[in-house]
Amino acid sequence: MKLHHMTVSQVADRIRKREISSEEVTRYIIDRIKEVDDRVGAYITVTEEQALAKAREVDRLIGEGEALADIAGVPMALKDNMCTEDIKTTCASNILNNFVPPYSATVYSRLDRAGGVLVGKTNMDEFAMGSSTENSGFKKTYNPWDLQRVPGGSSGGSAAAVASGTAFFALGSDTGGSIRQPAALCGVVGMKPTYGRVSRYGLVAFASSLDQIGPITRDVTDCAIVLNHISGYDEFDSTSVDLDVPDFTRSLKGEIKGLRVAIPAEYFAEGIDPHVKNTVMAAIKDFEKLGAVCEEVSLPHTEYALAAYYIIASAEASSNLARYDGIRYGYRAEGFKDLKDLFVATRSRGFGDEVKRRIMLGTYALSSGYYDAYYKKAQKVRTLVKQDFDRVFDGYDVVVCPTSPTVAFKAGEKTHDPLQMYLSDVYTIPVNIAGLPGISVPCGFVDGLPVGLQIIGKPFDEGTVLAAAYAYEQNTGHNGARPQI
Repeated sequence: MKLHHMTVSQVADRIRKREISSEEVTRYIIDRIKEVDDRVGAYITVTEEQALAKAREVDRLIGEGEALADIAGVPMALKDNMCTEDIKTTCASNILNNFVPPYSATVYSRLDRAGGVLVGKTNMDEFAMGSSTENSGFKKTYNPWDLQRVPGGSSGGSAAAVASGTAFFALGSDTGGSIRQPAALCGVVGMKPTYGRVSRYGLVAFASSLDQIGPITRDVTDCAIVLNHISGYDEFDSTSVDLDVPDFTRSLKGEIKGLRVAIPAEYFAEGIDPHVKNTVMAAIKDFEKLGAVCEEVSLPHTEYALAAYYIIASAEASSNLARYDGIRYGYRAEGFKDLKDLFVATRSRGFGDEVKRRIMLGTYALSSGYYDAYYKKAQKVRTLVKQDFDRVFDGYDVVVCPTSPTVAFKAGEKTHDPLQMYLSDVYTIPVNIAGLPGISVPCGFVDGLPVGLQIIGKPFDEGTVLAAAYAYEQNTGHNGARPQI
């Protein structure tokens, strides 16, 4: 097996046994980035010097006999909306083109302390607004399985980095499916934890009540390993939940006999590609062969989730992005006449079209006379969606459904039709609205392109979600394929 196709656990084990040094692995990955990333476009910033210095430090500690964490010395990547002290953080936006944070996000601090080696910051849809990573202010990212197609979004850079072998794992952020959908389209594993399980401190906010950070990895074991490191209470995040964090790797037993699996009828209705549907239905048959009890259920308010999400998310975005005014940090327009002109010129030139679209939608939804008609009603629908899941989880352990209604589509295919682009997240959005954990795992191919299977769990029951994903992965072998790039 080529080094860049290995998993976190495989590489970390070799580094701990001193069969290979972290510096050698890191140099290999940096060379791999130089070799393929001009075609994939996964990275905005490559941190070569910092990465090699960190790798040498890990090698020194191993040489001194230190007992290190299970990710020590392993090259990783971060979506470029997570603050990294003294390393540029742009959110793929011209308005933050030269922003260098004075502090680091909690997730990065925890991974850094565990010995993770940051090789770069990945491309994304600007401020995480998009489903294809075509809305970046700097470049487009392409799918390693077919360089004419999108990797999904908004964490497309992170998913493409893992799929193309330019990082062993990456972190993404998931507001409406932005970890799971690109993971599905790139044939890797992506998990959105329960809202509050992972600290959002240092994550540049898009929609604060929906955003959650999670791992993108090559297999479920790696997902559990990384989740162990980034989970847990953080006093700097007011939405962080103070719960004990179990060792998620202990859930990976490969046995799911008797697991009660709900299959939501609404997720297999009009709009799904029939080939994707057949592939997911075959995966459900695999669950039954493993001893799970699979039954059809109804989540009746699913059809309203997409509309509610775009009102809530846009409203929160319009509030969060008001801070980018050209006064305190970030891009400032030149040649302005007065304060208002400065605001208008800075935001007009600094923000891309999709960000402007959502700011306008959100500001409209929150404006006088429309708040009750739109935002308040959307929040009521949010409650109904959550109650649908609550009722299902009274009798079932997990919900299984497609991650995306289609495989990766061609670059440019949906950029001129925002509604079609928004429908790419139709199966992932309800999970964010209800604050639940969800994972996407590879379950097959359609025309040579990966299909993702989504497993949704009860709040703070990531262990059961991972157990179901691991059993499926180990007994079907769908996680072994790698793109030839």
